[in-house]
Amino acid sequence: MKTRPLSIYGIGNPLIDIVIQATDGDLKALNLDKGVMHLVDEIRQKEIINYFKNCNTKYFPGGSAPNTMLACAGLGTTSLIAGKIGQDEFGDIYLRQAEKFGVLSGLVQGCGPTGSSIILVTPDGERTMNTHLGICREFSENDVDAGKLSQSTFFYFTGYMWDTESQKAAIKKAISIAKENNVQIVFDVADPFAVDRNKDEFLIMIEKDVDIVFANYSELAILFDSENVDSSADELMKIVHRAGMELGEKGSLVLDDGKKHHLPPQPISAIDSTGAGDMYAAGFLTALAKGYSTKRAGEIGGLLAEEIIQQSGAQFGIDKINFLRIKFFK
Repeated sequence: MKTRPLSIYGIGNPLIDIVIQATDGDLKALNLDKGVMHLVDEIRQKEIINYFKNCNTKYFPGGSAPNTMLACAGLGTTSLIAGKIGQDEFGDIYLRQAEKFGVLSGLVQGCGPTGSSIILVTPDGERTMNTHLGICREFSENDVDAGKLSQSTFFYFTGYMWDTESQKAAIKKAISIAKENNVQIVFDVADPFAVDRNKDEFLIMIEKDVDIVFANYSELAILFDSENVDSSADELMKIVHRAGMELGEKGSLVLDDGKKHHLPPQPISAIDSTGAGDMYAAGFLTALAKGYSTKRAGEIGGLLAEEIIQQSGAQFGIDKINFLRIKFFK
């Protein structure tokens, strides 16, 4: 098969992560529930930033699909992230930080604030997030780069892109381009709330358009109205050829053309589950892009997920991702 110039074309919501060390007293002063993700407006976000104006602040490129694409690039796969950012300070920071990971940019800049998430980390490791989605919700079908997508091996997107009609239209256009050019379509369900809102539409799309699905046990339970993982997996096998499913403490399950492979977990001490799904997808996709079997891709995805939950934060640093690239993809 002819090698394509781009391995993975991803579409997602680019959010700049603003990480600040905080105390329980700070959370109380700001009237924030500890350990919860709050959706906030621009005014509220500026209020929180102003409260911590004299504190040390770190900035990282984030967002679910962007996290996956950054890791894929770091693992040695030619990857592009498409999304919408603002023509502002956070947008410029995002572009500079993403470039360090070697990911190709399909980001477009529009008139509006870059999406961002203020992550307040207390001494016990709990993360309280305050997210303003900003302009990323305005990504549209006009922002899809048909040329680059048509020259990719995989097209990757998540359930978060079903939040607005504009985003949904962009994904539908991208799916059409991918199918016309034999690009494999990879759907990461990503969020139980997205499944709950769009269950019927997701099931139709998976059966009609998708080649590979990523999901966890909570998302599977909602998709197929069953807490029984094996039963849900059997139903999923009826509508898609390949899938990777994270089962938490029970490891993971890989579906491969009618075969089920249960992969046991490694004994580890989890610190922070943030980013586990993103890194699972990154390891799985990178392995497939490099020609590994579906089962081995699932193993590597599981190992990367286990690596990320042993640290705080949703991403590996550049040194760590280089180490993991050598470890898994010599």
